[in-house]
Amino acid sequence: MKVHEYQAREIYKQYGIAVSEGYVAETADQAHELAAKIDAPVVIKAQVHVGGRGKAGGVKVVQKLEDVKGVAEKILGMEIKGLPVKKVGVVRAVDIDHEYYLGVTLDRENRRPVILVSREGGVDIEEVAAKTPEKIGRSAIDPLIGVEPYVVRKALYSGGFTAEEVKGITPILVKLCKCYLDMDAQLAEINPLVRTADGEFMAIDAKIDFDDSAMFRHKELDAFKEESETDALESEAHALGLAYVRLSGEVGVIGNGAGLVMATLDMAAAAGRKPANFLDIGGGARADVVANSLSILLKDPNVKGILINVFGGITRCDEVAKGIIEGAGKLDINVPMVIRLKGTNEKEGKDLLEKEGYTFSDSGMEAARKIVELIGAA
Repeated sequence: MKVHEYQAREIYKQYGIAVSEGYVAETADQAHELAAKIDAPVVIKAQVHVGGRGKAGGVKVVQKLEDVKGVAEKILGMEIKGLPVKKVGVVRAVDIDHEYYLGVTLDRENRRPVILVSREGGVDIEEVAAKTPEKIGRSAIDPLIGVEPYVVRKALYSGGFTAEEVKGITPILVKLCKCYLDMDAQLAEINPLVRTADGEFMAIDAKIDFDDSAMFRHKELDAFKEESETDALESEAHALGLAYVRLSGEVGVIGNGAGLVMATLDMAAAAGRKPANFLDIGGGARADVVANSLSILLKDPNVKGILINVFGGITRCDEVAKGIIEGAGKLDINVPMVIRLKGTNEKEGKDLLEKEGYTFSDSGMEAARKIVELIGAA
């Protein structure tokens, strides 16, 4: 689950991390009132769940109070990477001497959290890592020991930070690590952390992504859920109880069980087309779940074909077949579809679908090749 920058800033404040004074506004008039309250030059910042706001024109420094309303109106009327801007942050502008990047995320290969730091803050950290990896400092957090200052200092020194910077930033980074661990985050970052002209270190941006599987431990975050989606189609799917992630390819994928779905994504890619989504109907899914899944896939204009791969255990193949037929009766399925059914009530499911003229394959890889072939012929 993602939260907006202004919400992440409030969480960081609770952990004692210094952040620049800021508020959130939903209208240009509110933005003007809040800027007057700050009584200094401000930065108007679009609040959307994507990066690249500055490059898209969603972050503007405003020197004069009389200009705030016009800038806020313009940003509130924007879309950034397809997401409408409904709120803006109104944040005190600071005199920046230097910008840094601080982050904590999960190192899946080594199965532990890792601290990432750079003296090249305020830019895409992925670009820095790709082009100048020597500018990235890192240090793993041992889950049995926890966050110790020496672990933080190791990351900072390996990233080329000066002794003065290490002294000033270590307490902030320790607090960021504690926030990451306490809140079951998948990512916690400050980009940029700045050193002001007065020599103070301050977060002027904040980002946290939470682990959905741990949300039951953090009921205080429930209020943020309605704002947590980065994609309207994902939001609609989740409201239907579907485990759905939108991707960038052309093969719409439906399967049961995360492992099988992931394998099916790989099969589609190996056959020559990228998957358009991850969609797991889960165990025991009934006909209405399958019909809803088809509805979501068909709302994605990038989907040029649908690949259904079901291994029936708890999930019955005949129920999946009924869902496909039910969905087809309500929807305009104008793309090719290939189905692989194996397991419980496989024969019954195939009998139902054969009467409707659907295309079958006996193996997942064969099905992937078939749907790619049909997409290419369309």
